[in-house]
Amino acid sequence: MELYFLQSVCLYILSICFLIYLYNHNRSKRPITRGLKGVRSYPLVGHLPAYIRNRHRFLDWTTEILAGHPTQTVTYRRPGVVQGVITANPINVEYMLKTNFENYPKGDLFTSLLEDFLGRGIFNSDGELWKVQRKTAVYEFNTKSLRNFILDSILQEIHERLLPFLWKATKNGEIINLQDVLEQFAFNNVCKIAFNEDPMCLGGEDEGRLPSQFAQAFEDAANLSAGRFRYSIPFLWKIKKMLNIGSERRLRESITIIHDFATKIIKTRKKESSHGRDDLLSRFIASDDNSIEFLRDIIISFILAGRDTTSSALAWFFWILSSRPDVKQKILEELKLVTIQNGNSNFSFDDLRKIHYLHASISEALRLYPPVAYDTKECHHDDVMPDGTFVGKGWLVSYHAYAMGRMESIWGPNCRDFTPERWLENGVFKPESPFRFPAFNGGPRVCLGREMAYLQMKLIVACVLERFEIDVVEKDRCPEQMLSLTLRIKGGLLVRVKERCMDEIH
Repeated sequence: MELYFLQSVCLYILSICFLIYLYNHNRSKRPITRGLKGVRSYPLVGHLPAYIRNRHRFLDWTTEILAGHPTQTVTYRRPGVVQGVITANPINVEYMLKTNFENYPKGDLFTSLLEDFLGRGIFNSDGELWKVQRKTAVYEFNTKSLRNFILDSILQEIHERLLPFLWKATKNGEIINLQDVLEQFAFNNVCKIAFNEDPMCLGGEDEGRLPSQFAQAFEDAANLSAGRFRYSIPFLWKIKKMLNIGSERRLRESITIIHDFATKIIKTRKKESSHGRDDLLSRFIASDDNSIEFLRDIIISFILAGRDTTSSALAWFFWILSSRPDVKQKILEELKLVTIQNGNSNFSFDDLRKIHYLHASISEALRLYPPVAYDTKECHHDDVMPDGTFVGKGWLVSYHAYAMGRMESIWGPNCRDFTPERWLENGVFKPESPFRFPAFNGGPRVCLGREMAYLQMKLIVACVLERFEIDVVEKDRCPEQMLSLTLRIKGGLLVRVKERCMDEIH
């Protein structure tokens, strides 16, 4: 039965390919467009052939298309009758993320792709279920005790794991994958914040360590889930899942490990008193009589968000910094002023608020290489966007954060240049509208962990740059992008770590 079904699917795909062949050879060569200027649309499959030719450079390809359209908004067609809109227009972005928020939920397509992994956690839910989780999370993220717990956790991880790891690399003269190191750091830290458990991924000892397969399973599940978004024929992953073959089989095995581990911790914690614990799990357990599945889904969602976003942003930041000694020197001079005032390098919340140039530099890296480079919603009812673009019920609507960072209409003629000064006014950091700079989303779904992310990134950069020179092996070559759930550097960021000469700072 399964073999017959698979043969039927293959026959269907071959039929589509044959129709495309006939269309190309028997119809006029005049391009037929459906919103993508200069991109040919075909019967049945729409713009799929162009996508297949350009998916290896999807972000840059779509950026070029959007930049060539007067309103930086285009429509497209996928196989069948599926249609969608991509926009890099801040007015449209504000409309879908804030003004008409209720009409642009994540939608069934998006949530179904991640449901096996994330369930119906806060980042993969809509409506009342999302509102309940959001309300609890907003309250908890605003508590002083959680902020202090997060700061202490980050500082401990930096001084006990990250810095010793880098010192070891300087002594051995080895080349390390900095992106991988930052991911391990972030995973350790977010697991402490979410579960108050230490995976010890970065320089940890085997004794007392979380099961190593949990960290590996989490990475595999994230990558394989992201792969579902990139299928040329969208329903193929469902067939593989039904037959339990290939990537879907590996995904199921990884998710089983993750869910079993998370469930075990939750059950144990529920039997214990949460009094005195500051991690997110204890706070959600104390807030309501939530089910184990509810707690599991929301905690896994937070781990995913904390693991991939800051590590991705910092990998791109350190790559940019390797070819900008002028920016690096200004950061070091700013850090020197803070350490002179304190008499030490133990940065507090107040100290981090004073580091404006570093904050601006990180924001500039986020503008050009946002971790969530491309985000998609679903239109609930027929609508017309502020620029006049019609959006049909059930259409996919995406805002393109990567392209927005490269739009002259938003950032001026130097939009592709790395210029931290664009974020400063009289030396003080000046925030930008989240609808021009949607690196942290915007509107009701604006990222709750935004301040935590900046805190972590500023602490890491400050502590590392004061002590080490990060020499990127291929600093003159733009790394190849890997668009997973976040925008990562394909193959990682290979660097040599050298001890910084103190004369450069003092």
